[in-house]
Amino acid sequence: MILKTLSLVNYKNFESEDFEFDHKINCFVGLNGVGKTNVLDAIYHLSFGKSYFNPVTTQNINHEADFFVVDGAFEKNERSEKIIVSFKRGQKKVIKRNGKMYDKFSDHIGFIPLVIISPADRDLIIEGSDTRRKFIDSVISQSDKTYLNNLINYNKVLSQRNALLKYFAANNTFNAQTIEVYNEQLHNYGKEIFKTREAFLQTFIPIFKSRYQAISNNNEHITLAYKSQLHDSDLKSLLEQNVQKDKALQYTSVGVHKDDLSFEIESHPIKKFGSQGQQKSFLIALKLAQFDFIKAQSGVTPLLLLDDIFDKLDEQRVSQIIALVDNENFGQLFISDTHAERTENVVKQIHQSYKIFKL
Repeated sequence: MILKTLSLVNYKNFESEDFEFDHKINCFVGLNGVGKTNVLDAIYHLSFGKSYFNPVTTQNINHEADFFVVDGAFEKNERSEKIIVSFKRGQKKVIKRNGKMYDKFSDHIGFIPLVIISPADRDLIIEGSDTRRKFIDSVISQSDKTYLNNLINYNKVLSQRNALLKYFAANNTFNAQTIEVYNEQLHNYGKEIFKTREAFLQTFIPIFKSRYQAISNNNEHITLAYKSQLHDSDLKSLLEQNVQKDKALQYTSVGVHKDDLSFEIESHPIKKFGSQGQQKSFLIALKLAQFDFIKAQSGVTPLLLLDDIFDKLDEQRVSQIIALVDNENFGQLFISDTHAERTENVVKQIHQSYKIFKL
């Protein structure tokens, strides 16, 4: 997968900008605030149809403009592909592939495989379980359409069940048969989601551990574990057992929407006991494992975006990461950094062609 050109119109701080990329390494350098991360986010937008950093679409439009357009020309499996994401205030966002509009955004997910590593990833450690579930879902969904559809359907039914619980509370009523219909559907979708997540993590965790050891020189013992209520019981039983609690709370308190990942270093939560460098190494290993998994599943080498990668890492860890990407397993890289000289010194070590964009 190669991104050949990128055109931005009214996207974030860019009024109009065109880029022509090297097929291996592309670096965006400049002071904070010049838009280095925004270029990476535009590339992410082409893959996922949304921003990685700001989910509010209107806030991705440049200042007082009415619309934005992100236009990318790709080469995938020796075929030219053109992806355009556009949005106009008051209208729906549009994604087009080779001039044809998608019926559903979900049809586009996975077509442009991409992994981003960014300081914002720290949310995976410090935020709640929702952030970590989204990570699992994002990795699996890029190569498994059935999983993505099950997830969409599960969330739809969950929303309907929650609305029903609120209706019961507001009207001081309850109908066991109606709630049973939703329980059955949640059980069916939830069972499949749980099975897929479990199988995914059995494959993913060894890859992740191997990546972490390569970055840290085998110096630290880390664990990644899948936490789910469905390990101990089926979802239908859980929903039936918790129906009184759900009535009182007015939302569904059990299910795969409560799943989580636990991150530990030396048998302690990395959130509390990991240094900044260890946490960053953990996150980079997580994302490189995501890269490996997606590549193995899809047969396509994902784009790799490294945003401010050198921040909070000592030189040895940076060198380990650079050594990892200095082989044919990786395809096209996009790097942002505030220090032009540091970036150039690092990419020279990789022995690949590169291009530096000073913003």
